[in-house]
Amino acid sequence: MDLLPRSHTEFSSAEYWDRFFKKRGEKAFEWYGEYPELCGVLHKYMKPQEAVLVVGCGNSRLSEDLYDVGYHGLTNVDISEVVVRQMAERNAEKRAEMKFLQMDVMKMDFSDSSFSAVLDKGTLDALMPDDQSETQERVTRMFDEVGRVLKVGGRYVIITLSQEHILKKLMQYFSQEGWITRVHKVSDSDRETSQKEMPLPVFIFVFTKFKKMPQMNKILEVCLDGTDTMQRLSCEEDVMKAVKERQHYAMLRQQLQNRGLEGETVSLELFSSSSSSSVPKYVLHITDTNTVRATDRQFAVFIVPQGREVEWLFATDDGRRQLAETAGFRRLVVVSLQREHPYETMADIQKELSAKVMELAPPGFNRKIQVPFLSVGENIGTRTVCYEGTSDFSGPYVVEDVEGEEGVIFRNLIFMSNRNAVQSQARMVQETLPKKRGRRRAGKKLVVDCGYLACQHHRVMVAGLGCLPNVRQLLDTRLDVVLVGLGGGGLPLFLHKHFSKIQMDVVELDQSILQVAEGWFGFQQDDRMRVHIADGLAYLEERAKQGSRSCHVVILDVDSKDVTLGMSFPPQPFVQKECLTNVRDVLHDDGLFILNLSCRNTTLRASAIETVRSVFPRILSKKIEDEVNEILFCFPREKDVHESGDAGRAAEFSLEELVHLKKAVGVVEKVAKGCAQKWDQTLELTELLEGLKLA
Repeated sequence: MDLLPRSHTEFSSAEYWDRFFKKRGEKAFEWYGEYPELCGVLHKYMKPQEAVLVVGCGNSRLSEDLYDVGYHGLTNVDISEVVVRQMAERNAEKRAEMKFLQMDVMKMDFSDSSFSAVLDKGTLDALMPDDQSETQERVTRMFDEVGRVLKVGGRYVIITLSQEHILKKLMQYFSQEGWITRVHKVSDSDRETSQKEMPLPVFIFVFTKFKKMPQMNKILEVCLDGTDTMQRLSCEEDVMKAVKERQHYAMLRQQLQNRGLEGETVSLELFSSSSSSSVPKYVLHITDTNTVRATDRQFAVFIVPQGREVEWLFATDDGRRQLAETAGFRRLVVVSLQREHPYETMADIQKELSAKVMELAPPGFNRKIQVPFLSVGENIGTRTVCYEGTSDFSGPYVVEDVEGEEGVIFRNLIFMSNRNAVQSQARMVQETLPKKRGRRRAGKKLVVDCGYLACQHHRVMVAGLGCLPNVRQLLDTRLDVVLVGLGGGGLPLFLHKHFSKIQMDVVELDQSILQVAEGWFGFQQDDRMRVHIADGLAYLEERAKQGSRSCHVVILDVDSKDVTLGMSFPPQPFVQKECLTNVRDVLHDDGLFILNLSCRNTTLRASAIETVRSVFPRILSKKIEDEVNEILFCFPREKDVHESGDAGRAAEFSLEELVHLKKAVGVVEKVAKGCAQKWDQTLELTELLEGLKLA
């Protein structure tokens, strides 16, 4: 049966609605929910004793339901003579005081200020199917008429799906008129049955008529979380954004309930209604697996302990897919906790999330089955913010201690511009303090473990020292290193502590980063390690001008602040020929240039490597597993890493070379262990260069 118009313009046609209601008969047409779903909001803004106008009433039962609970001052108008006659006949005996009139809402016969409230259920949506100029004019005439017949202080209550062009029109018109704006979302739980036909959320806009007062502040309030608490917003754009977010979530929920994700990961943010923070309380990542699961392995929620959301397993799509496969569920919701919010217990989190995550269940999920909540261990972990500051170059940052596996404490430096990535990390250990007189026990404090390297690419860089042709001699006499990029100081601190003959110049652009490294990550300068607060490009240029070529190793480990280019390490100027030439001119003939390269754009990566090769004819590459990063070991002259046989042969990285290199890395490891009070057993330098190849 054809019950919907063939074109949008028919929605404003009396002939169309006459045909519609003749075909449908007396069966009520409830597009946007029924009285029990709407009454909670309607009763706040419409009083039984008031004169209420219902525009575009159709054959909805809403007016009848309102009448039956005491609203006897209802006047209903509709453009369709057919439906007006149907409704008048249907209510003649039981609801004799209720009026039904055939009338065009754009030109009504009522006197000015006749009503205390005007109720519109879907009429605006029918009259405004698009944003064409003719449609805009038609809706403006309706709004003008509503404003004319409404008393000052009266409420215009609109039940609408609030499509984007309608939302924009509402906010523009009533803001200009100076009316108070309040927006409610009809509760999803109330609309559980009607959602099958109308999956989009239904909103109730309430505009309160006021006389125009130029100096009056705008009142814009929303209540979109199912509670009775109104949230005051500052501008119309914020109202529109809040409404659109609820619409996006509803469409996402419908997608999740009706089909699988087919390899993609969907993310959403949940905000706390009791907090004014602009940071979400929970961030949810939803991942599906392709494996067929038993009925009791369809759906689960994984709570990431505080502070561990930055780990690869929880922070990346690949990691979360691996987690879902390992957990053995068809759909896994991975939940991250944010540092700006307090959390008490796992039970509290589960209670707060239970209802919401049920909306994200996969198709066909048996809702009688209790959804399991998983985590690492039994508690939610601990996160202690040690320090917060702002960098002139990188913006706000935070230093925080978090609890890892087996209770180990890690200290992280995180820039809030990329809050899910750790810029620097140190492992903390308990150090016993000297026993003071009068105390029965010596005290303890947390200190940085200088023997721990958190980043895999830093470990590879250390192993890469074995690429130096005369590494044994240099480690026994003097090894001059320039490192561009301090960060938390983990790499230079390790090199300084484990190689006693090293002389290191560290170049860092940001003074505040040096202060963080010294104040929170155990970094210290001395006569063997000096920090230069300078632009790395300018420092290398000035050092090259000196012409001494006394440096044995240059390490470039600096990130890019421009995330639009597809290269996060290093900034592009560092891989341009001018800078690379300066690096070469700083190095000894048998020196080594170590470059941390992270580039998702394959074309850009190929171009960068080609430019490096134009200055450094021989390049070896080590890809970091599960990361975009790769470490390039670049040599100023074309030769084998450890020459044997034909010194001119450089086309391939030979097996013989690899054997020699592994021995040299063994020397590096032996020297490092000799200087270490306690060696990290997970640090096996001789294994780190496996898979090394020519770039």
